[in-house]
Amino acid sequence: MTREIHISVGDPVSTAKNFIEVWNRLESGEEVPTEQHIVFENPETLFETLTPERWILLKALRTDGPMSVRNLADTLKRDEREVRRDIMRLEQIGLIRYTADGLAEVGWDIVETRLRLAA
Repeated sequence: MTREIHISVGDPVSTAKNFIEVWNRLESGEEVPTEQHIVFENPETLFETLTPERWILLKALRTDGPMSVRNLADTLKRDEREVRRDIMRLEQIGLIRYTADGLAEVGWDIVETRLRLAA
Protein backbone atom coordinates (compact mmCIF):
# COMPACT_ATOMS: atom_id res chain seq x y z
CA MET A 1 0.00 0.00 0.00
CA THR A 2 1.34 3.42 -0.96
CA ARG A 3 1.56 5.86 1.94
CA GLU A 4 1.08 9.46 0.90
CA ILE A 5 1.19 12.73 2.82
CA HIS A 6 0.07 16.14 1.57
CA ILE A 7 1.88 19.33 2.54
CA SER A 8 0.27 22.69 1.93
CA VAL A 9 -0.13 26.24 3.15
CA GLY A 10 -3.40 27.25 4.73
CA ASP A 11 -4.83 29.45 7.40
CA PRO A 12 -6.17 28.00 10.66
CA VAL A 13 -9.79 28.85 9.78
CA SER A 14 -9.72 26.92 6.48
CA THR A 15 -7.95 24.01 8.12
CA ALA A 16 -10.57 23.88 10.88
CA LYS A 17 -13.41 24.08 8.33
CA ASN A 18 -11.95 21.13 6.39
CA PHE A 19 -11.64 19.12 9.60
CA ILE A 20 -15.25 19.86 10.58
CA GLU A 21 -16.48 18.94 7.10
CA VAL A 22 -14.75 15.56 7.25
CA TRP A 23 -16.00 15.02 10.82
CA ASN A 24 -19.60 15.72 9.75
CA ARG A 25 -19.30 13.34 6.80
CA LEU A 26 -18.04 10.62 9.12
CA GLU A 27 -20.80 11.31 11.64
CA SER A 28 -23.40 10.90 8.89
CA GLY A 29 -21.98 7.46 8.11
CA GLU A 30 -20.21 8.40 4.91
CA GLU A 31 -16.99 6.54 4.22
CA VAL A 32 -14.16 9.04 3.95
CA PRO A 33 -10.70 8.01 2.75
CA THR A 34 -7.94 8.52 5.28
CA GLU A 35 -5.53 11.26 4.32
CA GLN A 36 -2.49 12.66 6.09
CA HIS A 37 -1.82 16.40 5.92
CA ILE A 38 0.74 18.87 7.18
CA VAL A 39 -0.47 22.44 6.85
CA PHE A 40 1.85 25.41 7.28
CA GLU A 41 0.50 28.85 8.10
CA ASN A 42 2.48 30.56 5.34
CA PRO A 43 4.98 29.74 2.58
CA GLU A 44 7.86 31.26 4.52
CA THR A 45 7.43 28.79 7.38
CA LEU A 46 7.14 25.92 4.93
CA PHE A 47 10.39 26.89 3.20
CA GLU A 48 12.17 27.48 6.53
CA THR A 49 11.14 23.99 7.62
CA LEU A 50 11.53 22.04 4.38
CA THR A 51 14.91 23.35 3.27
CA PRO A 52 16.72 21.89 0.25
CA GLU A 53 19.06 20.04 2.64
CA ARG A 54 16.09 18.44 4.42
CA TRP A 55 14.53 17.36 1.10
CA ILE A 56 17.84 15.72 0.18
CA LEU A 57 17.89 14.02 3.59
CA LEU A 58 14.34 12.71 3.09
CA LYS A 59 15.22 11.44 -0.37
CA ALA A 60 18.33 9.65 0.94
CA LEU A 61 16.35 7.91 3.67
CA ARG A 62 13.60 6.95 1.24
CA THR A 63 16.07 5.66 -1.35
CA ASP A 64 18.60 3.96 0.91
CA GLY A 65 16.30 2.92 3.75
CA PRO A 66 16.55 3.47 7.51
CA MET A 67 19.90 4.75 8.78
CA SER A 68 21.57 5.98 11.92
CA VAL A 69 22.24 9.70 12.17
CA ARG A 70 25.97 9.05 11.79
CA ASN A 71 25.52 6.94 8.63
CA LEU A 72 23.16 9.50 7.17
CA ALA A 73 25.61 12.33 7.88
CA ASP A 74 28.38 10.30 6.22
CA THR A 75 26.15 9.54 3.22
CA LEU A 76 25.22 13.21 2.81
CA LYS A 77 28.74 14.47 3.64
CA ARG A 78 27.26 16.79 6.29
CA ASP A 79 27.98 17.57 9.92
CA GLU A 80 26.35 15.00 12.22
CA ARG A 81 24.94 17.68 14.57
CA GLU A 82 23.24 19.46 11.67
CA VAL A 83 21.77 16.20 10.39
CA ARG A 84 20.53 15.38 13.91
CA ARG A 85 18.84 18.81 14.13
CA ASP A 86 17.23 18.30 10.72
CA ILE A 87 15.98 14.85 11.67
CA MET A 88 14.53 16.17 14.94
CA ARG A 89 12.62 18.89 13.08
CA LEU A 90 11.35 16.50 10.42
CA GLU A 91 10.27 14.09 13.14
CA GLN A 92 8.37 16.89 14.92
CA ILE A 93 6.26 17.54 11.85
CA GLY A 94 5.75 13.85 11.08
CA LEU A 95 7.93 13.24 8.04
CA ILE A 96 10.50 11.04 9.81
CA ARG A 97 10.08 8.37 12.46
CA TYR A 98 12.42 5.97 14.21
CA THR A 99 12.45 2.20 13.81
CA ALA A 100 12.44 -0.07 16.86
CA ASP A 101 16.23 -0.30 16.61
CA GLY A 102 16.68 3.50 16.58
CA LEU A 103 17.22 4.15 12.87
CA ALA A 104 15.65 7.16 11.17
CA GLU A 105 13.25 6.35 8.35
CA VAL A 106 10.71 7.99 6.09
CA GLY A 107 7.30 6.39 6.42
CA TRP A 108 5.95 7.88 3.21
CA ASP A 109 6.15 6.73 -0.38
CA ILE A 110 4.87 10.07 -1.69
CA VAL A 111 5.28 13.53 -0.18
CA GLU A 112 3.14 15.92 -2.20
CA THR A 113 3.55 19.65 -1.71
CA ARG A 114 1.04 22.06 -3.13
CA LEU A 115 1.26 25.86 -3.13
CA ARG A 116 -1.09 28.49 -4.51
CA LEU A 117 0.30 31.75 -5.79
CA ALA A 118 -3.01 33.51 -5.25
CA ALA A 119 -6.18 32.82 -3.30
